[in-house]
Amino acid sequence: MLEKNYAKEVEEATKDVDFSKESYQIELETNKGKILIDLYPEVAPKHCRNMIGLAKVGFYDNLLFHRVIAGFVIQGGCPKGTGTGGPGYHVDAEFNDRKHEPGVLSMARAQDPNSAGSQFFLCLNDVPHLDNQYTVFGKTADQESLDVVLAIGSAETGAQDKPREDMIIQKANVLSKAL
Repeated sequence: MLEKNYAKEVEEATKDVDFSKESYQIELETNKGKILIDLYPEVAPKHCRNMIGLAKVGFYDNLLFHRVIAGFVIQGGCPKGTGTGGPGYHVDAEFNDRKHEPGVLSMARAQDPNSAGSQFFLCLNDVPHLDNQYTVFGKTADQESLDVVLAIGSAETGAQDKPREDMIIQKANVLSKAL
């Protein structure tokens, strides 16, 4: 079965996004607490716009963090909950000099660097071997948010690094404020 393509909805939802006039954050309401993320449009505007659009259309609501690897990353954004789904389109890589460190938001992808879609990960630790291989486009905004990421990252897992207890993104919100 073909995945629904969200490209038109995302484009429509982001037509008023202006990185020169506003700063943007993504707030993930999870069953373990809120994760507030500052976005980095100055180094990855396409990825920031993509996540803003997917959040605005409700794509991330009720999805799982389907992959948790202690000391490494938590991964979410798969509509199938398996790591095999996406939004029906791809976003080209925007590699940059931002480091993969605790709390960093980066885009998951397949072998092809230009295969990112909706899946993302948040780093639990310094992960230098991912630098310049995956697109960093944000970071947790505060210690409380990082603490929630770390709590999810400590979940007991089973096959395919899937948490034994569901770690749910209940809702993704977009917050903005004038620069």
